Amino acid sequence: MAAVGRLLFVILLTQGAVAAAADVTVLASGAIRHALRYVFSEFERATGHKVVPHYEGSLVSRRQMEAGDAFDVAIVSFDVDDLARLGRIAPDTRVVLGHTRVGVGVRKGAPKPDIATTEAFKRTLLAARSVAYSRGSSGVHFLGLLDRLGIAQEMKPKLRPQLGGETVKALLTGEAEIAVSGTVTFAAVPGVELIGSLPPELQADVLFTAGMSAKAKEPQASRELLRFLATPAAAALFKAGGLDPA
Repeated sequence: MAAVGRLLFVILLTQGAVAAAADVTVLASGAIRHALRYVFSEFERATGHKVVPHYEGSLVSRRQMEAGDAFDVAIVSFDVDDLARLGRIAPDTRVVLGHTRVGVGVRKGAPKPDIATTEAFKRTLLAARSVAYSRGSSGVHFLGLLDRLGIAQEMKPKLRPQLGGETVKALLTGEAEIAVSGTVTFAAVPGVELIGSLPPELQADVLFTAGMSAKAKEPQASRELLRFLATPAAAALFKAGGLDPA
């Protein structure tokens, strides 16, 4: 990790002077918290800045941004272009970090239900005692699938909504028998097993992007963080954390 930090520091120096140390407030997706922990650590090591992350479901972060809450950088599981058009994200600061698909998992050692086809996935949901899902973008997609499959009402008592990366942890606590979430969240939690992705006809691609607030308190340090997020070394950290390259 230290070598990664040194490499990123050299990259930042070649792209412009590093600003005086600052606290960068980040609205961050809880779904990729595991990967961001390493990314932020290397950024802090390379620059002297401090990242102050606030992990939320991306939909919560979106509402906060739309309401005008203060932040410097947003890292979310949707495209920040929409918020740039609303004037919440500064123009030309969008960075694409990677993407994940929506998958299904269980506690390690538990029986693996069949999700190979639409009908098999539907039967698995109906047979489950409890199902955890994320309050983020993958959760919005999942709830839409329940309507599409005609089982929304039957599933309602079984659903256990969670915050981002906490979705998969519900398998370990026994709160949920199966979890439906971005595949990236399963890679970060020992003791759980990703069965696989949803069938192609039910699948969604969840894009993770970042951008700077149009009213960032620390614009120079924020731009350094965004440049950091766009480097090949940072991409390698995201990939190691389970996020597929853009």
